[in-house]
Amino acid sequence: MDIQISDIVTMKKEHPCGSNQWEVLRVGADFKIKCMGCGHLVMLPRKKLEKNIKEVTKSLEK
Repeated sequence: MDIQISDIVTMKKEHPCGSNQWEVLRVGADFKIKCMGCGHLVMLPRKKLEKNIKEVTKSLEK
């Protein structure tokens, strides 16, 4: 899966704040993502993140 920094990922499950969109801040063995609703930061292993992604929206900042 080709995920880059500043892409927006839509997850299968919602965050408790109600948003299911996250911005990718760090890419590697672990991903650092930020909730687009409340700004909460989360570190997830690559395998868990890729399993829970519904859609990837590419960033226009290139």
